[in-house]
Amino acid sequence: MSSDLLVDLQDDLGGDDSPSAALDQLKLVQDKQWLPDDPVSLSKSASDIKSLGDTSHLSWDDPFYDIARHQIVEVAGDDNFGRKVIVFNACRMPPHHQLDHHKLLMYLKQTLDKYVESDYTLIYFHHGLTSENKPSLSWLRDAYREFDRKYKKNIKALYIVHPTMFIRTILILFKPIISFKFGQKINYINYLSELEEVVKCDQLVIPSRVREYDDKIRLSLKPSVVPGPISPPHSPPLPFQQFGVPLSELRHRAADTEGIPLVMRDTVGYLQENGLQTEGIFRRSANVSLVKDIKQKYNSGEEVSFSQLDNVHLAAVILKMFLRELPEPLLTYQLYNDIVNFHNVDTESQAERIQNMLMSLPEENYASLRFLIQFLAQVSAESEVNKMTNANLAVVFGPNLLWGQDASMTLSAIGPINNFTRILLDLHQEVFTQ
Repeated sequence: MSSDLLVDLQDDLGGDDSPSAALDQLKLVQDKQWLPDDPVSLSKSASDIKSLGDTSHLSWDDPFYDIARHQIVEVAGDDNFGRKVIVFNACRMPPHHQLDHHKLLMYLKQTLDKYVESDYTLIYFHHGLTSENKPSLSWLRDAYREFDRKYKKNIKALYIVHPTMFIRTILILFKPIISFKFGQKINYINYLSELEEVVKCDQLVIPSRVREYDDKIRLSLKPSVVPGPISPPHSPPLPFQQFGVPLSELRHRAADTEGIPLVMRDTVGYLQENGLQTEGIFRRSANVSLVKDIKQKYNSGEEVSFSQLDNVHLAAVILKMFLRELPEPLLTYQLYNDIVNFHNVDTESQAERIQNMLMSLPEENYASLRFLIQFLAQVSAESEVNKMTNANLAVVFGPNLLWGQDASMTLSAIGPINNFTRILLDLHQEVFTQ
C-alpha cells in the first residue's frame, strides 16, 4: 500500500496512519444511518420498484431473474469513444430485506464477463441510495476486492453521477484498498448535461427519479451557472459534415458510386490492410482527443489519412462511431421488430428470411451493410489471431447496427440484436449472393 495514500487518508480522517486503523474506520461508519438524498426518497423507492414489475431480459427460470427484473444493472451500447457502457442504478435497489446483495454482485460480474475483454465505461447513478437500500460498507469493500485485474484492467472510466457527501466519504475511506491507477479512473458528474461529453443520454434509460433530481438541482442554481440542456438543439448539417448525417444525404456528397460513405471506405480500407490480425480489434478504445480531432476533420471536409496516423484502434473506433451517430440505424427502424423477434425463425429459413428483410432497405443502406458485413467476415476469418469470432463481433457491432427509437426498447433487445448480427455474419455468403 502506497505511503502517499496513507498520508492522504490520515489527513482526511485525522486518525491513525495504519492500514488496520483505516479499515476500522470502515467498520465504524458501517452502522451509521445515512440520511436519504431527499425527503421523498423512501416512498419513491418503493413505487419505482413496483412500477418495474417483472421487467427482465432473462427468463423467469434463470437463476438471476430475481435480480435482473429490478433493472439495477443495464448495458447501454457504446459511449462517445467506442467503449461499452455498463450502467448501475442505485435508485432501483430494493430495501435490504428484498435483495440478496451477494447475488447482485455475482450478477454484476456475470454481466461484466461479456464485456471485460473490451474497453468499457461504468456509469453509476448514485441518487436514490438511502439508509433503506444502502449495502453495508463491508459488502462494498468485499465487492471491490472481488473484482480482480480481469475486471479492472479494461475499465477506462467510472462516472459517479450526482455524488453526495456519503459517496465522497466512502471513497476517502477506501483509499487504502483502491489502487492509485483505478482511483484516477473515477470521475464525478454533477449534472446530466456533463454526461453528454461521455455518452448520448438519449441512449440511456435514465430513471425518472434521477432526471427529476437533476432538474431540481439545476433549478436551484443561479441562472448564470445553470448547466445547459442535456441535448443541444439539432442544427442543419455542415456542408462537408460526415457524422450524424443521413446515408441518403451522404450519397450525394462523398460516397462512391455504390453509396458507401467516405468514413466507411477510409476506415475499412485501412483496417483491411493493417488490422485484420490485430488482437482485440474493435475491443480497444482510442485517445479521446484524437477521436475528436478526426471527427472534426471529416466534418470540416479535411482529408484524413489513417496510414499516416498508423493507429488501428483509432480507425476501428471511428468506424463504430460513424455507424452509431447515424440519425437512423443502418438496419433502419422499420426492421426493428423483425430483427428483435428473429429468434422465432426456423434455422432452415433464416438465410431466405434475412434476404427478404434486407430487400426493404434503401439502396445506400443495403450497399453499406453488405460492404461492412463482408469486411467483418474477413476479420472473423483471422479470429485465431485477432480473437474476434462472429459471436464477438456481433457483441461489438450489434448495438451499432440497430437501436430502438426508445432507449428502453434497445436495452431489453440487445441480446436479440446481437444474435441476429451473429447469424447475419454466419450466413453472409448465402444472404449476399450478388
